[in-house]
Amino acid sequence: MRRVALATGLAALLALTGCSDDTDTLRPTQTPADGSTAAATSTGERVQVVTSIDVYADLARTIGGDAVEVRSLLASDSGADPHSYEATARDQLAVRNADLVIANGGHYDEFLTRALSAAGGERAVITVVPGEDEGHEDEGHEDEGHEDEGHEDEGHDEAHGHGRDGNEHVWYDLQLMGTLAGRIAEELAQLHPADREGFAARATEFENGIAELRQRQETMFSAHDGTPVAVTEPLPLFLLTDCGLVDKTPPAFSQAIEEGTDVPVRVLQDTLNLFSERAVELLVYNEQTTGPQTERIRKAAEDAGIPVVGMSETLPTGQDFLSWMRANLDAIEQALA
Repeated sequence: MRRVALATGLAALLALTGCSDDTDTLRPTQTPADGSTAAATSTGERVQVVTSIDVYADLARTIGGDAVEVRSLLASDSGADPHSYEATARDQLAVRNADLVIANGGHYDEFLTRALSAAGGERAVITVVPGEDEGHEDEGHEDEGHEDEGHEDEGHDEAHGHGRDGNEHVWYDLQLMGTLAGRIAEELAQLHPADREGFAARATEFENGIAELRQRQETMFSAHDGTPVAVTEPLPLFLLTDCGLVDKTPPAFSQAIEEGTDVPVRVLQDTLNLFSERAVELLVYNEQTTGPQTERIRKAAEDAGIPVVGMSETLPTGQDFLSWMRANLDAIEQALA
């Protein structure tokens, strides 16, 4: 298995390792004599891409175009929790037949990690957030110009495999998604060389879209730097932080909601006080993780006249990644106006 890991916010190729499994009889591995994967698929075949979540499936389709066939193991309407999901036999077959697998990492989609371990054979694997045991060999850092001095300034936390501040919802990090687009294009170019220029052009177009969104974030940062906000869980924090907004939610509250445990009474009251005391100017609410305690928080915000913006963990039906993030920024701007 050849693994490609992205450090949060940086184009870092952390590891390339090879392994083979003679028991992989469903799809024979096609590896050139030089050990590369450039000819893993013939020019007449579509590259088989498997992703853990629909967000990465959208990026793969956007960049791959007609040259790829993409399957997300967790569809947007599945309602399944990635933390507890178990890969089905059909999922396992898809992974075994994949030419490229895109995983979130950071312990978010361990069902895919287990499926990869069981699959055998060879395939390209992009892991967006490397875990503790994923891709920390020194040689991988040197080969790709991985510089240590740039990490402290950016607040990255590779060693713990959770990205910035332990947040595994890295698709809300727009800069990282631009970096990921480039990595997908590079991997697809190796697997399907005939469409190399198309992959590069579509990745550039996507990156230009990201640049426009990042420019909006910079404008919002100038206008709202230091504005206090609250969240029901860490889902949108990359997006909010890069807009200059500061999360004032008690960490024990958002952690409990994310882990599906009860919020301690004192912590719940401290969170409710943020609204009754008007200590925050916005609540960002995860629409896909709701319950009695998050509903109390939402009602407290509404009763205090504090705007509530809903965001989702999966790509909304009928949207692509760029239109989704554009809508999220629109909602934040309107709420703070």
